[in-house]
Amino acid sequence: MDHRDAPRAQRSSSGSPASRPSGQGSRPVPSDSAKARARARRKARQRRARNRMLVCLCALVLCVVGALGIAYGLPSGTPATVDPSSDSSAVQAGAGASDVTEATPTPEPTPDPAEERIAQVTERNIANATKDAPEVKDPDTWQQNAVALLEGLQADPEYSDLDLTVREDFPYLIAVNRAASVVTVYAADGDGDDARYTRPYMAMICSGGPDTPTGVFETPVSYSWRLLSGPCYGQYATRIWDAYLFHSVPYYTQHKDDLEYVEYNKLGTQASLGCIRLMVVDVKWIYDNCPIGTTVVIYDDENDPGPMGRPGTIYTDPDDESMRGWDPTDPDPENPWDDAYLTGTTIRSEEAWAEWDAAQDDARWSYSLTEPDLQGWSTDYKTEGTRG
Repeated sequence: MDHRDAPRAQRSSSGSPASRPSGQGSRPVPSDSAKARARARRKARQRRARNRMLVCLCALVLCVVGALGIAYGLPSGTPATVDPSSDSSAVQAGAGASDVTEATPTPEPTPDPAEERIAQVTERNIANATKDAPEVKDPDTWQQNAVALLEGLQADPEYSDLDLTVREDFPYLIAVNRAASVVTVYAADGDGDDARYTRPYMAMICSGGPDTPTGVFETPVSYSWRLLSGPCYGQYATRIWDAYLFHSVPYYTQHKDDLEYVEYNKLGTQASLGCIRLMVVDVKWIYDNCPIGTTVVIYDDENDPGPMGRPGTIYTDPDDESMRGWDPTDPDPENPWDDAYLTGTTIRSEEAWAEWDAAQDDARWSYSLTEPDLQGWSTDYKTEGTRG
């Protein structure tokens, strides 16, 4: 007998049902322990089946979420957000994916055209304005602002003799706002007989004083250097009337490196004894481009600097002995300041910038340079006591 049959024989002899009773068919009757083991196996199979179904369901949900993500443009591999508080979170994640929509970008604000125009004009001299920043008006309003201002002055009895009609050989009219410390130059607004000085050309920062006269004047004489009361000296001076001139910020002596640097930092305020102080770049432009006999009108309007706005100012460091003695805008080759400052802080129209560039190219700007030391007229035989 094969040794594998021995246990079966032993189990039969011990009373276990090894043979089928008659009349019961071919199946043996299971014992209670066998039934318990069978029930345990069935439950185990059921648990494994449920687990397999759950895994398949999760895989299906993930596939649906991925497909919806592709359809709605979500980034590849973005996991679905599952609400852990929900018993059916996987199903909800799949259902909620259909509600995902592409985010709408916030539109850029539409730029204001006036602000863009102001920024373009400001950009050209903002870097030079190291003390006070410029306050530029919209270039599209310059002309109408100028007409309103000048016609308003003509209506004032003090300025009734202000004639805006363009005169031959006099390309500009100069207006000084004493209260706002701004000089505005006006050019002709046309070519015909009815042309008037109402086109804003350039605006310059300045310093006058309480004694600066108001009214309408015509320039009588100019000087490359001018002795001022103090005594002190000014470059590129043009007389306005009596003892009052346009001139540079004063110098202690008649040397370009001997600037009264503390006075330079007062530009844009009421600082003079009556004359109109300007940066060298600006007063030299008047000296070069405004012939004797040019009309000058001086008025007060503290609230409105002029049609173009108010230029900025430049700071000179009183402790910097190598730089403080020079006007940063002086075009003299010996000036130690950066050449970028040569344009000053002047607010210029497009025509004024074109004229400036042409003057640099054809040497007009340099032909009238004063010598650094003791050159030019230092006295005025007509009027004593010119004020600084």
